[in-house]
Amino acid sequence: MNSSLRNFIHQYLGVVLATLVPVILIAFMSIPVTLGGHASDLYATEAPVAQHMT
Repeated sequence: MNSSLRNFIHQYLGVVLATLVPVILIAFMSIPVTLGGHASDLYATEAPVAQHMT
């Protein structure tokens, strides 16, 4: 592999990882906050029975 190609790939992967890591961290921290808990938590046993007032 050519040294300039190796440098390009190294720099490219560094930029890709530098942009993906914050996006992934923000997504994994904000989605549970938005949902009010983790997506794997069981809500059916804790939630009261919903009644439609018609």
